[in-house]
Amino acid sequence: MDRIWLRQYPAGVPADIDASQYASLIELLEESFARFSDRKAFICMDKAMTYRELDETSLALGAYLQSLGLKKGARVALMMPNVLQYPISTVAVLRAGYAAVNVNPLYTPHELEHQLKDCGAEAIIVLENFATTVEKVIAKTAVKHVIVGSMGDLLGFKGLIVNFVVRHIKKMVPPSSIPHAVKFNDALAAGRGMTLVRPELAPDDVAFLQYTGGTTGVSKGATLLHRNILANMLQNDAWLQPVLKKPPVIDQLFIVCALPLYHIFALTACFMLGMRAGGVNLLIPNPRDIPGLVKELRKHQIHCFPAVNTLYNALLNAPGFEQVDFSRLRASIGGGMAVQKAVAERWLKVTGCPLLEGYGLSETSPTLTCNPADSDRFSGSIGLPLPSTYISIRDNDGREMPLGEAGEICASGPQVMPGYWNRPDETAKVMTADGFFRTGDIGVMSADGYTRLVDRKKDMIVVSGFNVYPNEIEDVIASHPGVLECAVIGVKDERSGETVKAFVVRKDPDLTREEIIKFARTELTNYKVPKQIEFRDSLPKTNVGKILRRALRDENTTTA
Repeated sequence: MDRIWLRQYPAGVPADIDASQYASLIELLEESFARFSDRKAFICMDKAMTYRELDETSLALGAYLQSLGLKKGARVALMMPNVLQYPISTVAVLRAGYAAVNVNPLYTPHELEHQLKDCGAEAIIVLENFATTVEKVIAKTAVKHVIVGSMGDLLGFKGLIVNFVVRHIKKMVPPSSIPHAVKFNDALAAGRGMTLVRPELAPDDVAFLQYTGGTTGVSKGATLLHRNILANMLQNDAWLQPVLKKPPVIDQLFIVCALPLYHIFALTACFMLGMRAGGVNLLIPNPRDIPGLVKELRKHQIHCFPAVNTLYNALLNAPGFEQVDFSRLRASIGGGMAVQKAVAERWLKVTGCPLLEGYGLSETSPTLTCNPADSDRFSGSIGLPLPSTYISIRDNDGREMPLGEAGEICASGPQVMPGYWNRPDETAKVMTADGFFRTGDIGVMSADGYTRLVDRKKDMIVVSGFNVYPNEIEDVIASHPGVLECAVIGVKDERSGETVKAFVVRKDPDLTREEIIKFARTELTNYKVPKQIEFRDSLPKTNVGKILRRALRDENTTTA
């Protein structure tokens, strides 16, 4: 395959990376612990944790986990928002020779039960705010060991105040009772008197089970090996160097981690990238609290800010955001969902930093493509394949499409998973005969190697035989000054088979359906213009803020 995109690479970005320079993530992490021991690694609620502290606490917790009798390769579930216990627990699980299973703490009991059963987790580390969900399902799973943390565990005296407020004032901790559960600090204390037995880890050992968002069906566990995560971290690191090396020199990379660490985007682009660079991650426990997030951002000079379109949009509309110091902001990376042109243009105007759209999936650790880090404007594409990554646009029969024609985005590279956990049937559906992963997304590659994301295959709307892609329509509607957010789906129509329906959250309370339709007609051909408009106060979203079109479709199917 001719890698036409390499001609567009910025100077200094290699065509390939060497993922074999580390045998495991542990080698990389321990290298950073030694090199950056006195630097801050994470900040949460104004409490900083150094690389040395992360090293010591993760060793203690890892030793404690080993004392439970778990065998190498055992799955340990992590169910927390962005708090200091998360990086400690992640590193501890890996150092002990186990696989970390990232769990969304907002799961319902049904969703949690499915994931714990599917992965066969024998232990879980959970924040007390969510322990009630664990209590409801634990008897139906293989989980034998539960470690329960609290918001204030690692905050010293301030932690007592935080716990009091969280438990008694805000009442964010529902009562729960899990027999034999151990407190996080007690597990650390016990582990400090033990010695961790260093496991023999290889590149093909499982590091994480990353469950897919379930936006298109039942959640499946993407099996991510040490080499997969290492590769993607090194790919992202190489890709960002053109802007990170620009003067003035950055003393220590400062990353805003507003995306949840249990999501693959944050795990790689914030946590692992930060570890590699000796950077510091600002952990945001609740990114939905936009005023609180703005308050945190105003305390720091930030360099790197990975997020999703909805979060960028919310910040741009938040009072006080323009007072954040953006003078050192080098990289704003949009992923998880399509970046809208209107949002990207506003972000550049307010921050002076272009919004770089990237693309990837849980199954690909996640990043496959990204716009060059030294871009000075929004391209409307998902960029170029990262080093060592191959992108192929194919038809339903697996044949490569000519440049400029739409087809399914298929990918190959060291960051691509070997398959789904214990699901060879599902793995077979997404892998081509020549080893490419079928993403389920429709894209078009241009002659210069840039790929434009058209939409999810399953979200496509067919109007009188014409293919209509929601992303295109959402982009137009979102550019109306009276619109805050929108989502588009197809609904049944007797005449055309399907017709376009738009759900709109208004910025201007006086905005009418007629105004939106009139505006859409100036940008879209007639069959793409929404025939139905429904105003909402909010739209259903995933844990990272991705709008759930599926939920809207299900609603409309039910009510039809």
